[in-house]
Amino acid sequence: MIYEFFSVDNVFFTVLGYPMSYLEFFGTILNIVCVWLVARKNIWNWPVSIAAVILFGALFYQIRLYSDFIEQIYYLITGFYGWYVWKKLGKSDDETNDPDFSIVSMSIKEKAVTGAMIAVSTFGLGYLMARIHVIFPAWFPEAASFPYLDAFTTAMSFAAQLLLVWKRFENWYLWIVVDVVGVWLYFEKDVKFVSLLYLVFLIIATNGLFSW
Repeated sequence: MIYEFFSVDNVFFTVLGYPMSYLEFFGTILNIVCVWLVARKNIWNWPVSIAAVILFGALFYQIRLYSDFIEQIYYLITGFYGWYVWKKLGKSDDETNDPDFSIVSMSIKEKAVTGAMIAVSTFGLGYLMARIHVIFPAWFPEAASFPYLDAFTTAMSFAAQLLLVWKRFENWYLWIVVDVVGVWLYFEKDVKFVSLLYLVFLIIATNGLFSW
């Protein structure tokens, strides 16, 4: 039963001829809730994100977006880390009486280092993912789809996630770029509900940019 739930071929329902898997539907809903909570500076975004990345990890592995699959493992780790950091720094929900949610902007040096790391990570991860089906055929039996574009959004997401944990304002600029690319990429991979999710992410990220 659990194996069936985590199969991308296990259809939850069909809408306008599009088969919606359990993974895609519930992973999308949880991700929307997560990003909405982040924009509200609510610490509960972290446990919700942990559940969401487990579902999306299974989804991306099965549709051969391997960089995205690795990205979900990273999100899982940073989800626990971010939960710990935000809890340590103080409650972050605007509706609490604790005002401790210190947002800071990045220095020029931090921006330069972040940009360089994104560029290096994109080419390094893209090169690896373009050949991973040859290097590890037992684990990745088919060639990756859009290895360099997928690597670019993954590298951007890695950086954005850390900036979010550290409460850097610029995390929203990176998320907006990731979301714009994601809308097109997931539509091309025929996971249209995830593409729609990234459109929602784009709207919420834009709101987060102004609300932070």
